[in-house]
Amino acid sequence: LKLEMPTVNLDREVSLLATVPGVVQSLKKCAVTWQKLISRVLEEQLRMVPQDNGPLAEIYLWREKNETLRALTAQIKLPEVQKILEILQKAESGFTADLQILLSDLRRHHMQAQDNAKFLSTLERHLKNLSTGTGVDVISNTIPSLLNALRLLWIMSRHYNKEERMVPLLERISWEISARVRRVVDLQTLFKQDIAAAKKKITEARNTLEQWKKCYFTTCVQVEESGSKRYWKFDTKHLFEKTDYMVSICQDLYDIFQVAEELQNMFIPELITVSENPKGVDELQREVNIVISPMEDLTFDPFNMESARDWGFVIEEFREDVTVEIVEQIFVENHKDPPRYKNHPPVAGAISWSRSLYHRITHTITRFQEEEEELLASERGKEVKQIYLQVAEKLKQYEDEKYHLWRERTEHMLPLLLKESLLTVATDGAATKKSICFTLNFSPEIQEIITETKYMEQLGLPVPEMARYVALQEDKYLRYTNKLKAMLDCYHKLMEMINEAEMKLLDHCIQVLWKMLKAGHKRLTWKSVGIGEFIVQCTQTIGKLELLVHQIHHISEDISSKLQSIESTNLFRFPHSKNGDKHPGAKEFFDYVKCEQAKVVEQMVRKYSAIPKLLIEVERRVANTNSGKSPKLASYYAYWENKIYQVLTQLIVKNLQAFNAAVLANVPLLQIEAVLCVPEITLQPNASEIEKMTVQCIQDCVEVTKHFIRWMHGTCIECPNQQVKADEVVTFSFYTDVSQSPLIIEQADLITQNINKLLASLSKCLNQWQKYDLLWKSDKDALLDRLAAEKPACVIFDEHLQFYMKVIQEVTSQPLIKDEQFIRLQLAPLALAVQENAKSWMMSLGKLLNDLAREELFSLQDEIQVGVFSL
Repeated sequence: LKLEMPTVNLDREVSLLATVPGVVQSLKKCAVTWQKLISRVLEEQLRMVPQDNGPLAEIYLWREKNETLRALTAQIKLPEVQKILEILQKAESGFTADLQILLSDLRRHHMQAQDNAKFLSTLERHLKNLSTGTGVDVISNTIPSLLNALRLLWIMSRHYNKEERMVPLLERISWEISARVRRVVDLQTLFKQDIAAAKKKITEARNTLEQWKKCYFTTCVQVEESGSKRYWKFDTKHLFEKTDYMVSICQDLYDIFQVAEELQNMFIPELITVSENPKGVDELQREVNIVISPMEDLTFDPFNMESARDWGFVIEEFREDVTVEIVEQIFVENHKDPPRYKNHPPVAGAISWSRSLYHRITHTITRFQEEEEELLASERGKEVKQIYLQVAEKLKQYEDEKYHLWRERTEHMLPLLLKESLLTVATDGAATKKSICFTLNFSPEIQEIITETKYMEQLGLPVPEMARYVALQEDKYLRYTNKLKAMLDCYHKLMEMINEAEMKLLDHCIQVLWKMLKAGHKRLTWKSVGIGEFIVQCTQTIGKLELLVHQIHHISEDISSKLQSIESTNLFRFPHSKNGDKHPGAKEFFDYVKCEQAKVVEQMVRKYSAIPKLLIEVERRVANTNSGKSPKLASYYAYWENKIYQVLTQLIVKNLQAFNAAVLANVPLLQIEAVLCVPEITLQPNASEIEKMTVQCIQDCVEVTKHFIRWMHGTCIECPNQQVKADEVVTFSFYTDVSQSPLIIEQADLITQNINKLLASLSKCLNQWQKYDLLWKSDKDALLDRLAAEKPACVIFDEHLQFYMKVIQEVTSQPLIKDEQFIRLQLAPLALAVQENAKSWMMSLGKLLNDLAREELFSLQDEIQVGVFSL
């Protein structure tokens, strides 16, 4: 919208322009167009109404009016337009008065639109939540804040503080709330959902509608209390007629789902036992679905008030269909195996189930009697009433039969069950002391009778006196059973802790305990008065025995620790080489091992000697003596003596295995020398001496067990030395038994074989040096005499000298160390001897050559002298 502007020049003064007729006439024509435009716009604005029924449409309407009128008002305020109006007024034109009235109306309508748009914008966020919120809960949370904003609008606005403006806005809000609830409670999808989810959705929708009305009246009170003289005295019937009707529809829908849930809970309640007839359950579910199915195919909108009569017919038909036929079918299908809620006993659960069926049909008939008497008066109603009486009679007979059978069985069985013993005894296979197992003998039937009795009394049915007495003693029986279970658990754990040797050791204590426990197996019943005392005595005895067992185990662990230390002792401690090439000789090596063995054996014997003291401590706790020879501990002494034998055997076997591994490892531990003992090359020490030292080392290892003295029979006291002959003393040690162990003999033989193989390999290594044996086996004097007699040429001497020089060089290039498994063979002495022999030959040949040369020189000198004299 744009005001048309004149083409005349308005640069001169207003007073001058007002006197120019042509200018005034031109400006008047222009003002007429303005008047027509403004009148048309105002008429259009007054005719404008919201585009839909929602409250947001009213906000958008006033916002649009404000924009339109603001555009016109802004143009009227332009300096050029104001000058034109001033010129026309100066010219005293009668047209000006009408135009000013119109402009005043424009300003008034603009201020109203501006004010309404501003105040309504405070509601926009809340109204958008109503219109586009994700769920009913958003609407419900929005209503209080929305009504508070409406209260402020009523107080502060100059236009929405009147009934004629506020009521239409409230009606639009009410329409929006009902429309949103209608979209949420969509019958096409509601009946396809889970019953619990549908009930929740309906409840939320109903609560939202009710909250709208409740918050409205709360706001009315707040408006009155604010001191305002303008109260909310609107027509609430017209305002809430639609929403109140929707609340009633929601309640009807909730009742429908409630009935469906109750019918299903009769045969498939949550957390109940599974029926033996699943096909019957499926059939009953289909029956329930048939009752509900008409609701899914309605041809009208139940929330439409015009369809109230149609909806009433549907509800009446539904209530009539939910009759005793379904309940009767449920009873017929499930009475042999009635479903029951969790923790309900069989009989009381079945009676509760039958009563729930009875309540269902009674509730339905009663409702018809109170609300729909004409329906019962019809033919269909009479038929339903007759079926109701038949089903009610069946349910009553079912309850009576279940109850009387239970009562008879309880009166017969309960005395027998209470006469049963507290404990039963069971054995695993062949009966041994450790296999005897005591178990709790509290029949589950007693607990079932107690539970049945409690539920029967809740149902108002009389119970047998003995059953009532036992039910009243439930806490006592529960306390007894829990304490007996705990006591038996301690007993069985204790038996698991005890080995065979300890069973023999503690035989007397265990027999005392068994005697107590057998009282619960043979003498005490669930009617006895001494059950609590029995539990206390058994628990105390088990506790004392358990304490004794723990003490014995503590001592046993100490003994085992000492034996473990003995078993893990290293009897072959080898000397460390002083540098990388220097290793001890054979005798030095074996002497070192023997010396180290003596040191560790002393420590081992001290640990062994401490064991009898620990066993005497066990004797003191078990037999109250400290002699070391108690007959009660004879088998226990033998048990540990056998353990010691096994440990010593393992000690020797493991050490011999370690020594054998050291022999075979390619790590030199000792060294020997290859020497020349003319005419043979041999080892120093020789092979037989090395083998003898090895065998002695093995023997020393086994003889370590001679230091461990055996105990006298039936005691833990060491055997004294026995004088066999005047000069012979016999000591009873573990050596006699350990040395005969096949494992030790086998291992000793294996070491000896490996040593022999090693020495044979070293001897074979020396054979390559036999090629030089002519150096010491040849007759040097005879050879030199022959050469002296032959007087060979110098070249012959040179050949011999070159040969011996080559031998020296060849020996020099040979490796002087040979490592073979755990022995390092030093070849330097042999090489030096060969070189010395070669050098000796060279010296002898040199001396011979010198003698022969001197002899020839002297002979030549004599010839020269003879020649000189002859001249």
